[in-house]
Amino acid sequence: MNIGLIAHDSKKTLMQNFCIAYRGILSKHELFATGTTGRLIEEVTNLNIHKYLAGPLGGMQQLGAQIGQNDIDALIFLRDPLTPKPHEPDVNDVVQLCDMHNIPMATNLATAEMIILAIDRGDLDWREMYR
Repeated sequence: MNIGLIAHDSKKTLMQNFCIAYRGILSKHELFATGTTGRLIEEVTNLNIHKYLAGPLGGMQQLGAQIGQNDIDALIFLRDPLTPKPHEPDVNDVVQLCDMHNIPMATNLATAEMIILAIDRGDLDWREMYR
């Protein structure tokens, strides 16, 4: 499966810890991330991640394009809901694209764990047929 990973600045350490905890599952899949998030995950996990530009510098749009082509099977996007972002329209576009293409998306740790465990059980294998 193709898994997208994005984390706002205040959630990057949480994303690193999540990826450390679920490294065994993540290592079985293709991983795509915005630049800084991907680099930080690689540093602590040694996972191979396809990195786009940094989120606000175009990485969100690059990942959004992949979602728009239905090439992402699940997205883990650890968002900071309390701090407004200048690139909020890009965030909303990614959310909308996931909804349009029936791509499961987690925006917090609880749903991220549910999605990663569902992937491991094979609950999202239908995505491969859908693509």
